[in-house]
Amino acid sequence: MNSQSDLQLIDEALQGATHAFDELVRRYQDRLVHSLEHCLGSRDDALDAAQQAFTLAWRKLSSFRRQSSFYSWLYRIARNAAVSSLRKQQLPSGSLEQMNEVAGFEPTDRHGDSAPDHAMQQEENIRLVRQALQQIPEEFRSPLVLKEIDGFSYEQIAEVLDIPLGTVRSRIFRARQELIERLTRADNQ
Repeated sequence: MNSQSDLQLIDEALQGATHAFDELVRRYQDRLVHSLEHCLGSRDDALDAAQQAFTLAWRKLSSFRRQSSFYSWLYRIARNAAVSSLRKQQLPSGSLEQMNEVAGFEPTDRHGDSAPDHAMQQEENIRLVRQALQQIPEEFRSPLVLKEIDGFSYEQIAEVLDIPLGTVRSRIFRARQELIERLTRADNQ
């Protein structure tokens, strides 16, 4: 069944074959949770949002227009569910700092420096990047995470976030500027 395309599996699922949709879940659940974890800062929140997204995708599968990839459509559903959930919690924008796991990536030590203080410095740098990233407004952070962490193209980001390509470029540019400013301020303290 792994050799079937997403569209073939969607067609089967629309005809009632739940195993076909199960295959789509297996294909994309890890990638979706990983992407959401970067945006939400919490694995538990990412798992909840992914589960909600798959449930909604199953219910709305007939509305999939096939103009984008299934994953892009699914990610948009998941992102909207996550944003709605955050709004319901009525988190003030300053409390995003509480989600300190957003960056979710570990730089590799290509120089082989194994000194304990080097590892501690790396951990501190990662903490500072995550903290700075959390302080960036979500509308700018999401495109940056999709680009730099998830590896989406500008076109894919525009499709997933349902915003114009120029807006994607400007938001990523602004997010990078804000991240640099925040990291520079943190470094000077």
